[in-house]
Formats: sequence, structure tokens, C-alpha cells
Amino acid sequence: MKDRVEIVASGFGGQGVVRLGQVIGEAAVKEGLRVTMLKSHGTEMRGGYVRSQVVVSKKAIDSPMCENPDIFIALSLSAYNRFKDTVPDDGLILFDPAFVDTVDDSLSCRQKELPAKQLAVDNFDKAIFSNTVALGAMARLLDGDIKREAVLESILEIIPKFHSENKEAFQVGYDYMDQTET
Repeated sequence: MKDRVEIVASGFGGQGVVRLGQVIGEAAVKEGLRVTMLKSHGTEMRGGYVRSQVVVSKKAIDSPMCENPDIFIALSLSAYNRFKDTVPDDGLILFDPAFVDTVDDSLSCRQKELPAKQLAVDNFDKAIFSNTVALGAMARLLDGDIKREAVLESILEIIPKFHSENKEAFQVGYDYMDQTET
């Protein structure tokens, strides 16, 4: 693990952006890591801007701010445009093409499509499981630093409903990343 791993997720209210940060943070704590999380959102109850910033480290964390995220999960075009330039050359942008229809090919970081909404609809007939699909993908990316079992356990603790579907959605996202590694 690097000294500091920064993860930013951003989209709009109702997508589970804050919950995604909570789950990753909780899983890291279960692994004995140090964690900070910041969230910010607009005043709207649903549909407004939302961002979750998680920093994970084995050492004390000097600042909770994510200035150069190792992983940026873009769940809206406005979020993508707002934070794409903060991702360093060795970073990764995961974007959902249901919401991000234009990507900046001039960026030197890796960019990878994660059709979380479509995978949720295809497998469960409901887009509501798209954040758990994204968490499965994140678990695959963080494997080695945070165990997949810790992420899944945290999902089941933090998300009180639909345990069976969330387990399946988690696996869909995890498998998607395995099948599409670049």
C-alpha cells in the first residue's frame, strides 16, 4: 500500500455517493488502517451535487483533503468535469457512461468505464443497486490493501436492507473489473 491512498466519488444526490465513502472507510478501519472521510453536498435533498473524499493510510493522516485522488469515481458529467484534472498520471478515473457521455482523451491518467447503472438494471431491474456494483468494483481495485470480505461485510452493516441483492450486486461489480482489466 502507498503511504496514502486518496479516493474521491462524486455525482448527484440519491446515487449513494456518501454511502460509498462510508463503506470504503469502514472496511479500511476493519483492516486496521487509518481513515478520514469528508463529504460535501448541495442544499437539495436529491439531485444536487455530492462528493465523498476518503483517505486511507497505515500511518497518521496529516490532511483529510483529497488533492490528487488515486481513484476518482465519476457518477455525473459535472462531477467528471469538475475533478478530472485532479487525478495524477498514475491515477484512475472510473466513470459511469449512463451519466458521463463525454470523456477527455487528453488526460494522461487511466480512464475506465464502469456501467454501474446498466449492470444494476440488467441484473436486478433496479438502478438502486448501482452504488453496490460500484463498491464491488472498488473492492477489486483495492484488493491487497483492503480485503474484499471487509468491504462486503461493511456493506451489509451499513446498508440495512436488501442483503441478498447487495451481495449479488457487489459480486457483479467485482467480476466486471476482473473481466475488463486493462
